[in-house]
Amino acid sequence: MKLLREIELKLTAGDDVATACRGVGISDATYYNWRKRFGGMGRSQLSEMKSLEKENARLKKIVAELELDKLILKESLNHLKPRA
Repeated sequence: MKLLREIELKLTAGDDVATACRGVGISDATYYNWRKRFGGMGRSQLSEMKSLEKENARLKKIVAELELDKLILKESLNHLKPRA
């Protein structure tokens, strides 16, 4: 957010996008990606998005662990079945 604000200030001062991006040390492609993703967001929305991303990562880890447990149980069940 801070870098986006700096670039926006440089753009309003008359710099072009490439020069403003070089001034803060990022590429113009990164600037456009960030602007598309974070443009128009306030601090509260950004912090909410970060907390949701963190929660999503935690839930994905739980699902992966449960899937692994399920596969282990299936393999164990297959070994315990009598073979005819």
